[in-house]
Amino acid sequence: MQGILRWMSRPFFVFTVFMVLKINLSWLVIFGAKDTGTALLVSVPSVWVVFGLIELLAKKRKILFYMIANFAMTSVYFAAIMYYKYYGVIVNYRALQQAKQVVQVKSSVFDLMHPYYLLIYLDVVVLLVMFLFSKNIRGWGKELERSGRRIVPIMLAASLLFCLATIWMNRGIVNEIKQAEQMGILNYQVYTVLADMKKEELDPPDTIDRDEIRTLKGIASGNEDQGPYWSAAKDKNIVIIQLESFQNFLIGLTVDGHEVTPVLNRLAKEAYYFPHMYQQAGQGNTSDAEFITNTSFYIPPNGAAADIYTGKDLPSLPKLVREHEYKAFTFHTNDVTFWNRNRMYPALGFTRYYDRAFFGEEDQLAFGASDEVLYAKTAAELAKYQEEGQKFYAHVISMSAHHPYDLPEDKYAVPIPDEMKDTLVGNYLRAQSYADAALGQFIEELKQSHIWENSMIVIYGDHLGLPMYSLNEPELAMLRQMLGRDYSYTDMLNIPLIVSVPDGPPPQAFDQVGGQVDIMPTVAHLAGMPMEGRTFFGQNLLNNKHNILPERYYLPSGSFINDEGVFIPGEGVEDGDLHLIRDRVLAGAGDRDGAKTDEELGKQRLAEQLERYRDEYERALQLLHISDSYVKQLPDLEN
Repeated sequence: MQGILRWMSRPFFVFTVFMVLKINLSWLVIFGAKDTGTALLVSVPSVWVVFGLIELLAKKRKILFYMIANFAMTSVYFAAIMYYKYYGVIVNYRALQQAKQVVQVKSSVFDLMHPYYLLIYLDVVVLLVMFLFSKNIRGWGKELERSGRRIVPIMLAASLLFCLATIWMNRGIVNEIKQAEQMGILNYQVYTVLADMKKEELDPPDTIDRDEIRTLKGIASGNEDQGPYWSAAKDKNIVIIQLESFQNFLIGLTVDGHEVTPVLNRLAKEAYYFPHMYQQAGQGNTSDAEFITNTSFYIPPNGAAADIYTGKDLPSLPKLVREHEYKAFTFHTNDVTFWNRNRMYPALGFTRYYDRAFFGEEDQLAFGASDEVLYAKTAAELAKYQEEGQKFYAHVISMSAHHPYDLPEDKYAVPIPDEMKDTLVGNYLRAQSYADAALGQFIEELKQSHIWENSMIVIYGDHLGLPMYSLNEPELAMLRQMLGRDYSYTDMLNIPLIVSVPDGPPPQAFDQVGGQVDIMPTVAHLAGMPMEGRTFFGQNLLNNKHNILPERYYLPSGSFINDEGVFIPGEGVEDGDLHLIRDRVLAGAGDRDGAKTDEELGKQRLAEQLERYRDEYERALQLLHISDSYVKQLPDLEN
């Protein structure tokens, strides 16, 4: 008994208890698991590998090595929690590439940080204080008993073999969240490093056949440059407005009888409205949305497009319009170095960029001057080009409605109920209502300078604003009450696309599914700019009724969106989840009495069409592969 008590008082046992508590916390936050037995089974051996090495190799200052290891592993679990709350994915070493952006988004990070998350560091702080001010702790666990010296190597070898077996057995799971759950978060970190070391370079294709892309997407060939909308905006200016964190459920939404976005509500009725558009941005968020919109390529498998792809001479919308005697400008109130835009904009071929140096420090919101300043100075600059008779493409990036949606009271544009105040949902509604009001001022300025009637205006959301995994139950209940349904993946990823073409074909709402990758070919179609001979992965939404949209980053690998909904794989296709698009599919899903939940109806549809989904899953992965390999073989950008 005394031997057992002595062993339980050793650092090995005490620090194991600390890590068990942290494993449980991270599992509850990320995987929502009530029974964490499996978590401990796959996670504790990886902890024991580290502690076993310390016991064998650390002859002096053993407790210091335990404290360093404890801090390092604690930080991995803490990063996993925070990263999941922000992105909905499992953190890995590649996220270090994004570390330079943390200072810019620190307010968003702190807003997601529940106080009890910080308890994960409580033992680290206490032990550090004890180590600094108590000499007794420094010799804790210095010598192993003879029995321990025999047991530790056996335990270390067994734990290491178990970890390797766990990684090996689950290496084929494509869904990173499922993979981390089955491997354990620490083992998953090791796996990502080993997998990247072993990963084979993509073989650049000799040629990219546009018909091959069409076949993979399941769309007809040869119809991009024809139809009633072809050249409807020929020779008009092109103004594309990217709205920060704007989701489609805001269109038409009222709270206590007040419209949240009256300007966009009106535009959706007066223009071409695509209510079934979906974001495809990833780690680069806003900058990724800019990249996709201007290239019709998918984002890279790891990292932000602005970091990974900007060394390439990218085919793009700015370069296309410049072939038709346009100038191409981009407007963003933050510093151009944020998200590497100082390299991305030249790679995309913009004639000029306008950033903080142009907009100044006036009326600061989020990361730069407010949307009101953005739009006022942009409108004045565009008016100068119009007076010169110069056709232009202007990409305008709004930013004031950025998470965590903190607005000063003088910017409030819509009243909200008391129960929504000081909540993420309430702050989001206020921020987007302000963004809508500022956009309305921009539209009026464009009309006054006669730019509006001479331009095609395109408006879309850059990425989601309310991640499901960041919302607490009261906030989900607020959304449930507003929407009349549970807030789902289809709501979370759904952004609007609105296109105004004065004097064009009559306004209408288009029912087809689309993504940000489709914006460039749709704009080119309306502008009468042929895309023949170009490689792109989107499609003209005005002529095509079917779509497959591969997703990355905010959803696990292998996820895609089709005409029915959002598919997220599990360990394979058959145990995946299908989140049906409610107004397109769910109403006719064969459950008239409402006995089945949306989740049950999605599983039913997936089971009924399993082979179709296997095929589309493979095609979605192939589309990503072709895009990755094509961009990789593009020539380097000349300095």
